Amino acid sequence: MTIEIILFIAAILFGVVMYWRESRGNKIYLFFNKLMNSEELQMKDTDTKGFVYQQNLILRLVYIAVFFLILILILQFIIPINYTAISLFISMIFGTLIGTYIAGAIFKSSEIIEEQADAIEDTFNDVIEKGKDILEDFQAKETVIEKEAPKVTEKSARDRLKDKGLL
Repeated sequence: MTIEIILFIAAILFGVVMYWRESRGNKIYLFFNKLMNSEELQMKDTDTKGFVYQQNLILRLVYIAVFFLILILILQFIIPINYTAISLFISMIFGTLIGTYIAGAIFKSSEIIEEQADAIEDTFNDVIEKGKDILEDFQAKETVIEKEAPKVTEKSARDRLKDKGLL
């Protein structure tokens, strides 16, 4: 069970790296596209779609499963394939699939943050300026109140008692 968890986490990281790599360039996908499709159906060189980058769930799953099936066929000559090995490969397939979606969420959120960075900075600066204005207003009001308040001399207790007629 421990090896499955380790491979699952490693597969998630592999999926993140795979997604990031395809977001930077899709030369392998373009090669297979030109190999498989006629000239009318081939994608342009400027298209960024890849095996996992900008693909829907089903096609991502198919491409990742085919990749791991080819890997399992190669490894069949090195290690014997049994239920445990198949379970590990299934765990790696779904870990990679999850990793690609995690990477997509990270890239999308970083794009949104970059777009909104200027607006957030302007809003933050406005809030700081309004806070400074409020503090200046409070300081100005305190000094005005101190200057305007007349000092009333209080009578002593003896004088108050005399005014009431008790002394």
